[in-house]
Amino acid sequence: MAISNPKSAYWRGFRAGAPFLLVIVPFGALFGVVGTEAGLPLLEVMAFSVLVIAGAAQFTAVQLMTEQAPTIIVIISALAVNLRMAMYSASLAQHLGAAPLWQRAFIAYLCVDQSYACSINEYESRPNLTIPEKVAFFVGSISTVAPMWYISTYAGAVLGMAIPPEYALDFAVPITFLAIIAPALRTLPHVIAAVISAALALAFVWVPYNLGLIIAAVFAMIAGAQSELWLERRR
Repeated sequence: MAISNPKSAYWRGFRAGAPFLLVIVPFGALFGVVGTEAGLPLLEVMAFSVLVIAGAAQFTAVQLMTEQAPTIIVIISALAVNLRMAMYSASLAQHLGAAPLWQRAFIAYLCVDQSYACSINEYESRPNLTIPEKVAFFVGSISTVAPMWYISTYAGAVLGMAIPPEYALDFAVPITFLAIIAPALRTLPHVIAAVISAALALAFVWVPYNLGLIIAAVFAMIAGAQSELWLERRR
């Protein structure tokens, strides 16, 4: 029987999540700047990052709010952008479903793109990990990301317009998602879903309130699922 070593798993997770600081810090600072420029007070900007803790959904909501979009559109769009979290949860459930309820609740709150990407790769490459080791790894992977997300958001909100526009902090958004998505494109259905989502997002860029992203996501998920079924039948 393998000896459980949660401490070692935690530090592996810590090291796996640390590189994401290169994009988390400017990404969080950018949201702080954008939030204050949109007219939100510091408390509301921080509430966004602490309670929602989902950069893409936060940017979507703030952008729609500045465009005076109806509240229902803001809510639906933010939820749609974060719909991937439901898929993350389903994927993690097979690994962490036996963990105590309070641990699963904590993981649910801290399940972001970076912690999911690090953890699922670890779980698949080390199938013999115990539940305490899996939980420890997940916590380690988010130990650097979450605190710096809060801190950088606060710094961006406080500094606001003092950050020169030529610094172009918005580079962090696409780099973050490329770093997460690229290693996951290991099968044909993954590639098909990614290509279709990108193509349709560009094709529907004219749709108001960024709803083209939702359309692209729906068709990409359908295409990925259908290609997976086709491969299963071939096998």
